[in-house]
Order: sequence, then structure tokens, then C-alpha cells
Amino acid sequence: MNQDITSSFKSFLQPKEVYKGGKNIPASTQKIYKLSSNENPLGASPKAIEAAKAVIDTINLYPDQTDIRLREALVKDFNNELAADQFITGNSGSEVIDMLLRAFINEGDEVIFSNPCFLPYAVFSRWYGAKQIDIPLLAPNYDLDVEGILNAITKKTKVIFLTTPNNPTGTYIPKPVLDDFFNRVPKRILVVIDEVYRHFADAKDYVSALHYVKQDYSVLGLNSFSKTYGLAGLRIGYGYTTATIANYLRLIHKPFLMPITSIEAAIGALNDTIFIENTVKTVLEGRAYLAASFNELGITYWPTQANFFIINPPLPEMEFTNKLMEKGIMVRPVSQFGAPGKVRITIGTKEANRALVKALKEI
Repeated sequence: MNQDITSSFKSFLQPKEVYKGGKNIPASTQKIYKLSSNENPLGASPKAIEAAKAVIDTINLYPDQTDIRLREALVKDFNNELAADQFITGNSGSEVIDMLLRAFINEGDEVIFSNPCFLPYAVFSRWYGAKQIDIPLLAPNYDLDVEGILNAITKKTKVIFLTTPNNPTGTYIPKPVLDDFFNRVPKRILVVIDEVYRHFADAKDYVSALHYVKQDYSVLGLNSFSKTYGLAGLRIGYGYTTATIANYLRLIHKPFLMPITSIEAAIGALNDTIFIENTVKTVLEGRAYLAASFNELGITYWPTQANFFIINPPLPEMEFTNKLMEKGIMVRPVSQFGAPGKVRITIGTKEANRALVKALKEI
């Protein structure tokens, strides 16, 4: 009996929910403030733009065969606390996620994550036939369920995703909680700490993956140039981990992977300390202003360590989103992220934040 090509399709790649990024600003005569995708409110690093422009005339040539120059720039950015061979780069943090799953997951292996969270953890792991274990964050504060995660570990568990600060909730995992977790999790499991919003975290007990990498735990700190550095359109990401893990991941790192414009822009952005400081200052000031405004308006929100808030809107999420859009404010419902009924709002410039508050008062 003849079978068609679909008989060769992998069963775990059949149509299911896919990750959908935030929408772009629609064509309109109205002023639109995009507060839906957690992008940098100040734009892009001027040094990054300058560096990318300087090589635009060479795009007919192949870029660097390896990412070594970017990794060496990251060593400097991390104050020489890590070596170049401890970094792995990719075209966005999402590609680094894909890369590590490709390297660690076989069909039937298990991946643990905690909703509400970044949807690609689940979507990408499905591409490799992983069994997905969701240990939801604990209500009402979206705390990490450490006991739930540890109890869910089996011989097939290969990767655990932790996110701090977390998207879409803005919450973080305090150092004592992470210390306890790493003291108990098996070292054969790769723990991914997604910390792309780390520059905005100012809690005294916040800790990045660096603390645990330096202690030689099986951990990878996932980062992106899309937020603090304002390079979302260039798709640059990186991770840092032990040399053993990074060198293993580099076995599947394609030559000529990074476009020359991305490499130069990323190196330029790492050197733009003034832009980074201004970005963080803008976000922290906006965070305080919006929290006070939400309190004044009686809007339920969760304290955040990121450049966005998750709120419980006073109207059904889509009605609320559409009413704000009518007033020129783009925000994002996050049911897809595992937070039904909630809406995520990016912290913008002073002008954007004031426009948001004005629209909220009118609604």
C-alpha cells in the first residue's frame, strides 16, 4: 500500500499552538505608543548604530566565521569573571534556546518549565519530541514552586527553565530560593536561567546565573541584546555557562552564523555604558511612576523587576486591549503565556507612560 509523504512526518511536529510575537505598529494617522513588546523605550544604542553603519558597505562579503570577537567583548563586559570559551552566541536568545534543546533533548526526554512563562520553552522543546512538564508558578504572587519542580524530576529530565525576572509576570526568584534549589537539583540536568531582563532588577536579593556558573553548577545564563541594548531588530542573543557545556554546544554552532552588522552592533552596544545607564534609569523611574498611578486608579498589578508590568485589567482582556488601542496605546494580552485574563504593559518613555495613564483614566 502506497503512503504519501505525510507518513514520514514526525508525530510531535503536528500542528499545535505556536509562538506569536507582538504585533507591529499599524499604519495610522494617530500617534501610537507601542507598549506591547518590552522593547527599549529609548531606541537603540547610538554606538551600536554607528558600528553597524560602518560595515554596511561590506555586506557582500561573508561575516566572521566564528563569534570569537563578540565573545571576547562579552568577557570584558563581565569584568573578566568568565573566559571566552564560556559564552555561546546566536541570532536572538530564542535561537540559543533552540540550540541547547537540540543539543540536550532526545525524543521522550523531559523539559520542565513554570507557567506563566515565555512560550518558546514549550514550543521549541516540542520540536525535538520532549515531554513537557509544567509546574505552574504559585498563586497569588507567582512564586517558584521549588518543591513541585524537584518532585517532578525523573531519570528522563534533561532541562529545567527558570526565569528571573520572569516574562510575563515581572517577578523574580530570590537568592535564598535559588541557593536551595541548586543545592538539591541533580548536576546531570541543565538548568537554564533566562535573565534577559536582569539589568532592570534592583531587589537586594536578586541574583544572576553568574553566581552559580562560577560555582560550576550545570547552569546556563540566557541573555539578549533586544531589551537593554535596543537591538531587537538585529536578533542577537547569548548564553554563558561552564566551559564544558559551552564547548559542547559549540559543536552545533554554525560557521558564519552571526551577520556582520549584528556582530559589530553588539560589540558597540556593550561599550555604550551611557546608553545602558540611561535605559535603566528611564525604566526604573517609569516603573515607580506607573506603580503609583496603578495604585491611584485601583488597578491590580504585580510588583515587577523587569521593564513591564502585568496587570489584572478592569475590563475583559481583549476589550481592554482594544479600548487602549483606540486611544493610541498598544499593550499585550498574555493568555498565550499562561496568564489568562491578564495584560502586559511595557514601561515606556515619560511621554508614553503619561499617555497610558491618561488613557486608563478615560477608560
